[in-house]
Amino acid sequence: MTVYVIDDHPLMRDALTMLLHRVKPGLKIIPIHKLNVVESTVEKNGAPELFCLDLQLPDTLGMSGVQVLKAKFPDVPLAVVTSSSASEYEARCLEAGADAFIEKSNSPAQIIAALRSLLVTEEQAAIEDAATPAGPTKLSKRQKQLILMLDQGLSNRDIAEKLDISEHTVKVHFWRLFRRLGVNSRTQALHFARTNGWLGI
Repeated sequence: MTVYVIDDHPLMRDALTMLLHRVKPGLKIIPIHKLNVVESTVEKNGAPELFCLDLQLPDTLGMSGVQVLKAKFPDVPLAVVTSSSASEYEARCLEAGADAFIEKSNSPAQIIAALRSLLVTEEQAAIEDAATPAGPTKLSKRQKQLILMLDQGLSNRDIAEKLDISEHTVKVHFWRLFRRLGVNSRTQALHFARTNGWLGI
């Protein structure tokens, strides 16, 4: 398993490497200092399991790094790890295809939790979380809709059509829902909902 950490600050690359090893000790982590060497670095070091991308690189502007990586590696999970504010960039990054938005100002525990959601399989997470009962959680009206649609087995495309929004926006909503519930997948969200008797909402 290979993770590519794309950041032009050596200290940040080292810090992310340490946190990633706390999530999965056996990870192979490759540091990259700018975007235009990603393809050649991947060719030398193997297929990526995850990209961790800083928005502010010498050869990127704004959202361009997210757009380039998703165009070249559409199936590889992408975590944006940045000092840019969530209020300005989070929704835009997720809409562009990023799987997580992580502020560098977050605590190590918060960063680890976000990275873990991208690196730990549903089965592993279910086993680890099985003994941890979740407390009461308030959901928005849209999040309650998503729970019901999950229970109906609808795909992101189906949900997007029903709600008249884009599939990327559906993805943003799910990411926020999973973060609110403390889960990593649709399966875990449904299990949480059933356990708490929410499917009658």
